[in-house]
Formats: sequence, C-alpha cells, structure tokens
Amino acid sequence: MAPTAPDVTVTVIVYNDADRLPRAVESLRRQTLRNIEIIISDDHSTDHTPEVARALAAQDDRIVYNRLPQNSGGCSAPRNSAIGIAKAPFLMFLDSDDELPERACEILLDELRSDDTVDFAMGAVERVRTDTGSVSYWHPHLFTGKRTVRGIEEHPGVLFEHLSTNKMYRREFIDRHTLRFPEGIHYEDQLFSAQAYCLARAFTIVPDPCYRWYISPYEAVGALSISNQRHRIENVRDRINVARLIDDFLVESGHQGIKADKDFKFLKHDLRMYTGDLPYRGHEWIKQFADEVSPYLETLAPEAFRRLPRDQRVVIQLVRDGRYEEAQSASRGMGREAAPREVTEDGAGRVYWGSVVPADPESARELEVADLDLRTRPFKNALLRHEITRVAPESGSRITLDVRTYDPGNQLPMAPVVATVHLAPTTKRLSASFRLDPVRPGLFEGTVTIDLSTVPLPPHGFAGVRHPVLAITQHRQHNTSLLLAPLEFPKLSKRIAYHRGMAEHTVTVEPEGHGAGRIQVRWERAGLLAKAEPHLPAIARVAGPGLRKVTGLVRGLAK
Repeated sequence: MAPTAPDVTVTVIVYNDADRLPRAVESLRRQTLRNIEIIISDDHSTDHTPEVARALAAQDDRIVYNRLPQNSGGCSAPRNSAIGIAKAPFLMFLDSDDELPERACEILLDELRSDDTVDFAMGAVERVRTDTGSVSYWHPHLFTGKRTVRGIEEHPGVLFEHLSTNKMYRREFIDRHTLRFPEGIHYEDQLFSAQAYCLARAFTIVPDPCYRWYISPYEAVGALSISNQRHRIENVRDRINVARLIDDFLVESGHQGIKADKDFKFLKHDLRMYTGDLPYRGHEWIKQFADEVSPYLETLAPEAFRRLPRDQRVVIQLVRDGRYEEAQSASRGMGREAAPREVTEDGAGRVYWGSVVPADPESARELEVADLDLRTRPFKNALLRHEITRVAPESGSRITLDVRTYDPGNQLPMAPVVATVHLAPTTKRLSASFRLDPVRPGLFEGTVTIDLSTVPLPPHGFAGVRHPVLAITQHRQHNTSLLLAPLEFPKLSKRIAYHRGMAEHTVTVEPEGHGAGRIQVRWERAGLLAKAEPHLPAIARVAGPGLRKVTGLVRGLAK
C-alpha cells in the first residue's frame, strides 16, 4: 500500500545550529496536525548539525534531511531547495532557532481548505526574549481578528508583516507564479512577502499565534543574525537594496498605488531600526549612514514622511542636514515622549527643534515642532527631558544622581522645583525627593541620593530589572517621565540584605544598553534565596506576606 501523501510540508532551514535544531523539529513533531512532512534543509553546515539532523530523521519517518552541496550564505537557497522536493500541497517555513506553536499547522490548513480562493493564510507571531522570557507580539494591530483580504490594495498596512515564516502557502500558488526566495540578497523575506501579497487573489489573517520567534538582544556579535547586524554599513545597504527591488516589483506588477504605504513602512520600521541606534554610533558612522540612505529617501513619497510621528521626522532631517550630535540627542527621546534640549523661534513665531532656525525650506518644514504643543499642553502631559549627568556610589547602599531637566516649553516656573525619583520593583515603590534649581529659563539641575537598601521588596525577594522615573507635581497635576542615563558608566553592584538580612540580593545600577539608554536597576537573588529560587513561586503562594513563614520555608529548602 502506497504511503499517504502529507497534508503540509514544513521546511526547517539550518546552518551551524546543531544545539537549537532539535527544539525547532520537536515543535513540529508536537503539531496537532499529524500528517506532515518535515524537511531539514541544511545550508552545508560545518558543525555537527548533519549528525544531529540525521539522528532526528532516524527517530521519525516524517523527517527528511536535505543538505545543500555548498553554503549559500543566506536563507533563500535552502528554502528553494526544499520547495523542489516537498511532497505536500501546502508549504510552511521555520528557522532553526524558532518554533511553531502546537496548533499552527492545523489552524492555517483549516483556513486554506475552507476557501479555495485563498492563496495563503497567516497567523500572529509571538516574540520571546531569550534573556528574560518575556513575550510580546509582532505588529499585534494586524492580528486583532480574522479577516480575508482580496487584493493588497484592500489592506496595504499588512506590508509591515513581512515575515515568510508565519504563513502557509498553497503549493499551486507558489508554482503558478514561479514564486521563489530571491538568492544572493539579504532581507529576502521582505521581497518574497511583498510579491506574495501582490500576487495573491486573497489571503486570510487569523489572530491565533502561528509562529514563535526567539529574540536574543544580547547575543554575541559574531553570532548575530543578519537583521541584528545593524552596526554594519553593509547591513544598511542590504536593506536599501531590497527596498529598491520591492519598488521595481510594484511597478512591474502594476501595484504602484501602494508605494506610499510601502514607503511609510520603510520609514516607520526599517529606517527606524537604524535611527534608534544613533546614540551608540560615532559621527563617522552616521555620516556613512547618511550617505547611503539619503539618495533613497529622495525617491520616497512625501505622504510617507507626513504620516510619521514628528520625533522620527526630526531625527531623519537632522541626519540629512549633517547635524549628527543633535540627531543623536533627538534619537534618545524618540518614541519616549521626551522633549528636545532646546528649541529656536523665528521672527514669525514658528518654533524649530534645535539651536538654529533652518535656512532650507524642507528642513524648516520637517523641524518645525508646532504640533508638539510644547507650551500649551496640560502639565501632566508636558514634554520634559530628564538626563542624568553623573552616577556616583556613596557609602553603604546609596547612590547619587546628578540630574539635568530641560523644559523647552517653559512649563516650569523660574524657581526651585520639587522632583521625586520613583523606583518600583513590585507593587510598592521607593520615592526620593530632591530640589531642581533653575539655571536659566528651560534648564534645571539638582542632585538626589537613593538608598537601595530601602527599596521595598517582598519577603521572597525579587529578580528582574526596573527603570527609575522622575515625577514633578504642579497645579495638582503629576508629570512622570523617564530618566535618560549616560550611555556609558561603570556598573555599580552591591550585595544588599533586605528584611533584616533574610533576603540577600545583588543589586546592580547600570546603563540600559539599548533603546533610549535609560538608567536601570537589576536585582538578583543571592544566598539562601538563590538556592531556593526554583521553589519561590510556590513559597509565595503558601506563605503570603508572612516574613517568618517565608524565611522558614526558604531555609528548609536551601539545606
């Protein structure tokens, strides 16, 4: 009797990832849809991936090992090779460092079988941080409910969802359009997905998680994925190259009508990844970045720029104008509701970001900040900017912070202001008040000392990271904003005993290291708590807030 053809072929691409490959394959073996083919497509690994892959294939006759004769240096060739040997009428793709949720194949196949006009179906993407285990969702606004889209013009915002791996495709659709992953380029998913969106008669979106993407923000530089190598100028070129290829395809396929949407996606997502890193780049790198990206920006639809938040438009324009230090400063507050350090007014009363009135009309249009309402918005929403200029250890568990506050909207009086730093690892918080003194209109400075031993922790302790914030009250309105830290300062670590010595922790004060560069405080359990850590959730439930009972249970488990 001939074997039954598989319903779905799932291709796992791998290169020198022997340690994580079994986890990816196991997520496929656990699928509720049992009749699947699993192709491990190896881009000619040089580690022990072949041995691992063959061992996995020996355990399950649904697994096929496909090894490329030479390394291609990308994701496209191993995927295309697998398409050539796949036996199922429906196809999916998985990276070796990720997983599929258990019902992913079943959910997407049901959608495709229920409507013959749908060429592919796509589900939500879980993003799991490997350092903290926290889970977020990739562009969640696109997956709020089930929807069938009949033509990309009906929903061009979906271009933000450019992954190929959270989708199941009809093999007939792939072959009808000779749709293959472009080889020899990076960010191949973006071009492949844009082509699939434009060529599909219809595609269905479901809110169910259908892909689990593991994110390693602090991975060693040598092990970084292509998309995380943003420090390389070649990486910038690769993104611009694929964006130009998408532009060409839109023209060739008659979909120029969505170019402004595609341009907005490029600015809001792709370019944003680099402009958000500007505080951590040198001026020479930023100049090279500007040289690479500026010619392409000239080709984008003006409407795409107008749709961006003002703070992103400001950063882009400062880069294009060669004002690199100001671009770095603006970047630190981007998306964080932080004010500029200063603004400048022209003779007509128009207010501009930065220290000069732009002479170029285009620069003036992009850097005018009237829409920020710096002077007229309610104080609780006032845009202030709080920067720590010095972090210094003191005796015991205390640290001192020198704080500089910028108030370009002149919302604060020219008099001493009471400010409070809040630090809340759990439901209770430490609050340390201090005085901000005016230096000149729009600029205040002050010093605050925080005693980390007085931070309220529960008896079973706390492990995690928190970011202090600064609050100012005026006219019974509370304004709370983030605290930007120096981008580099030595880590300050102290061993602190809470609850009369019963709950020891190592507490570290450090710069955040990514994003806007906030100051952060990190707690790690130490001593008996560290030994009993695997049991602490159960202890917390059983003992409740009782210190004596918690202490007894911890001591018993740690023996």
